Amino acid sequence: MNPLLVIPARRGHSNHAEVARTIGIDIIAGRYPEGTKIPGDAELILRFRVSRPVLRESVKTLVAKGLLSTKARIGTVVRERAAWNMFDADVLAWHLDGGIDKRFLRDLADIRLAVEPRAAALAAERRTEADLALMAAAIDRMRIESAREAPGFAEADLSLHLLVANASGNPFMRSIGAVVEAALRASFLLSAPVDESEYEISVAAHGRIVEAIAARDADAAAAAMTGVIFDGLRRHGAAE
Repeated sequence: MNPLLVIPARRGHSNHAEVARTIGIDIIAGRYPEGTKIPGDAELILRFRVSRPVLRESVKTLVAKGLLSTKARIGTVVRERAAWNMFDADVLAWHLDGGIDKRFLRDLADIRLAVEPRAAALAAERRTEADLALMAAAIDRMRIESAREAPGFAEADLSLHLLVANASGNPFMRSIGAVVEAALRASFLLSAPVDESEYEISVAAHGRIVEAIAARDADAAAAAMTGVIFDGLRRHGAAE
C-alpha cells in the first residue's frame, strides 16, 4: 500500500480498544493480508502485554466490524476487504491512521457520487432561507485568504458538503455525511487547490452548487455536485 496521507486517529480509551485499533491498522495497511491468519493468542498476548480476555474482546470487536472471522480448527482469519464495514467510525479512522491510497479515495468518491448529487437535488427542492445563508457563508469562507491554505480550504469545503446533506431533509443522507466526515476531511485536504487558477476554479464550481440550490434547479444542483466530486478526484490523481 502506498499511503498518500496519514492522519493520526484518536487513541483507544481501554486496553481492548487499543489492541483492536493496532490490529485493525495492521490489517488495513496490509501487514496481515486478506485471507491470512493473524498470529495466535500467545504471540499477541506477549506483544500487547494484555490478558487473554482482553485479547479476545479485541478480536470480537474486529469480527463485529467485518475485518476478522474466527473458524474452528483454523484460527482467526483476515476477511476480504469487501466484508469490512466502511461506515464504521473506527474502520474509517484506522484507514486514515494507516495511510489512505488512491483506491480508498476512488471508493470514497463512488459512494459520494451515489449520494451527494441526489442530496444536492433534494436540497434544491427543500432548502430554507436559513440553509442558503449557511451555504453562502461557507462559500465566503472558501474565498478568504486563510482558506487558500489546504487545511482552511478543506474545512470550508467539508462544511458546505455537510450543509447540502442537511438541507436535503433526508436523515439518511445527513447520517452518511456525519459518518464519513473524517474521510471527507482527508480527501478534501488532498484535493485542495494548489495554485491560484485551481483555487478560483474550485470556488466557482462550489458556488454553482449553491446557486442551483438557491434557484431550486435540482438537475443543475446534481450536475454541479457531480462535477465537483470528479474535479477533486482529478486534483489528487485518483481519477480513472
